[in-house]
Amino acid sequence: MKLLGRTSSLNVQKVLWFLEELEITYAHIELGGRFGGLQNPEFATLNPLKKVPVLVDGEKSIWESHAILRYLAACYGGGNWYPDDPYERSLYERWLDWSHVVFQPAFMGTFWGFYRKPPEKRDMEAVNQSLVDCMACLDVVNNQLDGSAFLAGPSMSLADIAVGTIMYRLTSQGLDVALPERVGAWYARLCEREGYARWVMSDFSELQGREQY
Repeated sequence: MKLLGRTSSLNVQKVLWFLEELEITYAHIELGGRFGGLQNPEFATLNPLKKVPVLVDGEKSIWESHAILRYLAACYGGGNWYPDDPYERSLYERWLDWSHVVFQPAFMGTFWGFYRKPPEKRDMEAVNQSLVDCMACLDVVNNQLDGSAFLAGPSMSLADIAVGTIMYRLTSQGLDVALPERVGAWYARLCEREGYARWVMSDFSELQGREQY
């Protein structure tokens, strides 16, 4: 098994963290960003969109980070990560979709508008609006965590992988982000995970002020 994609990519980090949780042996190949390689014809045969991450499992290639997470859970996760009951799976599936279409776009508004812009080119009004949107998302997460250690129940699921990966950069890019109480406790639990500490809580300073992918 191989995972293709630069470590500094948030979407690649989701998959790297989950691979560690599953204790799967894999090779990681840095690709994209300063490593280049996305325009190679060989890569285009794996992902016609020429984006990372891409998981290669034998003769199969899987792209789009949440599709990869779902594939890994179904093939290698067992009952802990992939319950037999479709409704039980929906408890974390809904958070994968929500994070992708609501929370991550709000975060990207701050990250691309603030961290990846030179100071003189920042539109702080737009950044602050994106930050307001992020705080509204954190309120949603805080409500969900009322009486539950993790987003989809008492144990970790793909919901925590997808939503939790965003948390480190949101709180570490230099903006004032006050975490609601339950979110803060949940985030502290994530930081204790070996895969989270290794792959998500990693240096992303190479991206500061960088406007190109």
